[in-house]
Amino acid sequence: MVLYGVAALAACMLAGTLVGELLGDALGVDANIGGVGFAMIMLVLVTHWLRRKDKFPKASDQGVLFWSAMYIPIVIAMASTQNVAKAVTGGPMALLAGLGAVVATGALVPVLTRIGEPAQPLPPLTADGEEIAAATDTATQQQGA
Repeated sequence: MVLYGVAALAACMLAGTLVGELLGDALGVDANIGGVGFAMIMLVLVTHWLRRKDKFPKASDQGVLFWSAMYIPIVIAMASTQNVAKAVTGGPMALLAGLGAVVATGALVPVLTRIGEPAQPLPPLTADGEEIAAATDTATQQQGA
């Protein structure tokens, strides 16, 4: 069953690479544009849909988790290294765009932390899970009031 999760990841990666290549061709760029990102989005959407339909067993989920912990960060790190090398040789506009994105992201952190209502911290984990169940019941009762 773990193999099904790995197969879902592989299918999404191939589809994402294809979409990235087609997007690159459509824009007249000889590169894969966003293939890994498209693969991630497809993987999230496909696995969410399969979970809702109860067609994605827990063991298959373990296959996706295994590769997300191993493979996906490596691919993203490789892609980011290529992007940095292109940006350095591409001139000052690429560097300014990168710095602008970093500054904008940093500026949005305080804004994003204010979204939503303050909540109570989670209770500590225990081996038997009794505290978690009690805290969940209390939170549910508070929301209903």
